[in-house]
Amino acid sequence: MDWVATRLEEIIRSTAAEKQVEIIEMEIMPDHVHLLCEVNPQYGVHLFVRLIKGRSSRLLRQEFQSLRTRLPTLWTNAYFISTVGGAPLEIIKQYIENQKNA
Repeated sequence: MDWVATRLEEIIRSTAAEKQVEIIEMEIMPDHVHLLCEVNPQYGVHLFVRLIKGRSSRLLRQEFQSLRTRLPTLWTNAYFISTVGGAPLEIIKQYIENQKNA
């Protein structure tokens, strides 16, 4: 079992609950994360992404010594966000679920 991925999922889910963000689907890959979530537009998705990256980097580096060699942070500043608009959520969820098999 990948303890880092498990802990990262816990951090993302607790942060989402704190900010009242609904996580619809999540897939944690070795070098990135796919999230399908609903964020209140008053809060802003960019703030949610920044909070997840900052908090998870700090906590994971405190808890897993092997991650401390990645300086100065675990994440880059880059991220990709797209709205799903009229796309069926089941199609998007299936895409995210299939990322581990790709």
